[in-house]
Amino acid sequence: MNYRHAFHAGNFADLVKHAALLRLLADLTADGGPLMVIDTHAGRGLYDLAGAEARKSGEAEAGIARLMAAADAPAEFGPLVAAVAALNPGGAVRRYPGSPWLIAGALRPGDHYLACELRAEEHAALCEALKGKAGVRAVAADGYAAAVAECPRQGRVFVLIDPPFEQPDDYSRIVETLAGLRRRNPAVQALVWLPLKDLETFDAFLRDLEDEVGGPLLVAEARVRPLDNPMKMNGCALVMVGGPDLSGPLAAICGWVAQALGAGGGARVYGLPPQ
Repeated sequence: MNYRHAFHAGNFADLVKHAALLRLLADLTADGGPLMVIDTHAGRGLYDLAGAEARKSGEAEAGIARLMAAADAPAEFGPLVAAVAALNPGGAVRRYPGSPWLIAGALRPGDHYLACELRAEEHAALCEALKGKAGVRAVAADGYAAAVAECPRQGRVFVLIDPPFEQPDDYSRIVETLAGLRRRNPAVQALVWLPLKDLETFDAFLRDLEDEVGGPLLVAEARVRPLDNPMKMNGCALVMVGGPDLSGPLAAICGWVAQALGAGGGARVYGLPPQ
């Protein structure tokens, strides 16, 4: 899956990921001690939806543009809509915030954020986007390895794993990284984003995750079309490792995306192991 995110910024999968991320961050920063956030594949932080890549794909028009115009979107999308509106005071949606922008905006004094981005051009843009934001560090590094190496052995840690899935070993490296994080700090909480192309690949990943990392896991799927063509991204999934029970909010987020932005798909949220 050749996934250069400038082509896909603001698409249906970003809406799922970022609405869920903001809800989770709101819970994690509502109380408790200092929080360390690690982002393994940060990207550039801000995206120009008027750029050539976004205009070529048209995915933002079918995603964030429709959300911003929707009157029936559930309340769980409110923080994302507010963040996008703040970036686009003129009304037209030209700029879209990536995960780094949203995470940095959610930090409290005393919280810390490590954003990892391996591509030199994307890392330079990331540093520019995050310049001047307190508690933030952007590094040009392999995010899988950096997450484990930089994870504190104690304290509250949240890890976002959102790779581009350009490499055939991304699924196995996610499992290895989560297992390493849990060995280093058993209290680590994580959110993993994945494309949904076919159930065989996804189910194999979940089995490996249960075997190597354990549960409980919370899985949320948003399918915008039937899973009958493994060459297309037919939907996306989020897997939460630890953390608060967000089954209700995730059902609302995935359900609206599948119904409003999809055709013949559907949504489901379930726990592993089954209760």
